[in-house]
Amino acid sequence: MRSISAKARRVTREPGRALKYALYRAQLRLPVDERLAVYSAYWGAGYSCNPAAIYEKARELAPHIRGVWVVKPDRVAHLPAGVEYVVEESPAYFRAMARAKYFISNANFPDYIVKRPGAVEVQTHHGTPLKLMGMDGLTYGGRRGKGGDELLKRVGRWNYSVAANQHSTQSWGTAYPGGGYESLEYGYPRNDVLVNAAPDHGAKVRAALGIEPGKQVVLYAPTHRGRNRDVSGYLDLAELAGSLGPDSVILVRAHYFYEGKPAAPGGSAQVLDVTGHPRVEDLYLAADVLVTDYSSTMFDYAVLDRPIVIFAPDWEWYRTTRGVYFDIFDAHPGAIAATQDELAAVFASGAVDDEQARQRRAAFRERFCALEDGKAGERVVRRVLLGEQVGDRPAPAPAVPQQATPADRPAQQPALS
Repeated sequence: MRSISAKARRVTREPGRALKYALYRAQLRLPVDERLAVYSAYWGAGYSCNPAAIYEKARELAPHIRGVWVVKPDRVAHLPAGVEYVVEESPAYFRAMARAKYFISNANFPDYIVKRPGAVEVQTHHGTPLKLMGMDGLTYGGRRGKGGDELLKRVGRWNYSVAANQHSTQSWGTAYPGGGYESLEYGYPRNDVLVNAAPDHGAKVRAALGIEPGKQVVLYAPTHRGRNRDVSGYLDLAELAGSLGPDSVILVRAHYFYEGKPAAPGGSAQVLDVTGHPRVEDLYLAADVLVTDYSSTMFDYAVLDRPIVIFAPDWEWYRTTRGVYFDIFDAHPGAIAATQDELAAVFASGAVDDEQARQRRAAFRERFCALEDGKAGERVVRRVLLGEQVGDRPAPAPAVPQQATPADRPAQQPALS
């Protein structure tokens, strides 16, 4: 019998789980199911991100491989119709985890799961990194962060690591060293929809959100900072809405750590909380402008070649305490502001999408989005599930994605991009 980790042994001593884990150990004696793939996103939080995009493409190109999603009990109701699932730590879950050939996640599977000979694990990640990740973060500034040994053991299970760009490949190499995994520098599957979406996709999302045609839609998507539990990330949303005027709507998408907390000030029809929206890609397609701080949303939204504003009031604190791979003030994707007044001025002056902002966005897209041609998911499926050889680097993506500006506007209000 294969060795069981210390964490696994603790599981067996918990009365409510011992029987289920015994089932798991029994299932480990059965052959690996060559036609079973397990998917998970954000530690069982639901159906999203790169795993969802790979799953959808696998249903098309590899229908002989059965895909099963791992979800927490309270997330079952959020799954799309027709998606097969197992509830985390249910008997069905342990059976699937014991027998599956493929494991595809944007985080990591539990430490007590045994990596069987012949099994294949794909780490898709969930964003191009700005802040230091993995071992880079744990050792930054001479730290001796806890959890490094456990992290390296998880990395040792990976067969493939998906990268959206060369920057990510290099960052994952130092953040997650020594795993012997193959880097799939293919672009991000979750961004395929940004290239392939129908021209009216964004307009339909706006209509579903109750946004009138002709409105300027600003998506605000801040990251999680650790010290700051305020969803707004230092931004006064009501004040920003007032400075933008009545023809603008702000969509607030809080980091998933804050889901369930109010993200928009009450009483403002111009500010909509869309944190619970199931697909952030839909929100990208609906927006004219992205405002973010240090979130990886900037790298995804840049695929659309639309204006991006970085709001960075605490950059020095963030840079020195978290550690970063590059300075956002040197390599931002358009316009940047350090105060609320500066942010309002970016919009009022037109700097949000002037020639300088466009040049910066073009350089940013060349560095981080060159592989985003709408076929990343297909490349992953062909390489991993079908065993086909795929070129190391696909042809560069088109300079401007096919997706059109999402909504018609009155003639006196020109589009921002």
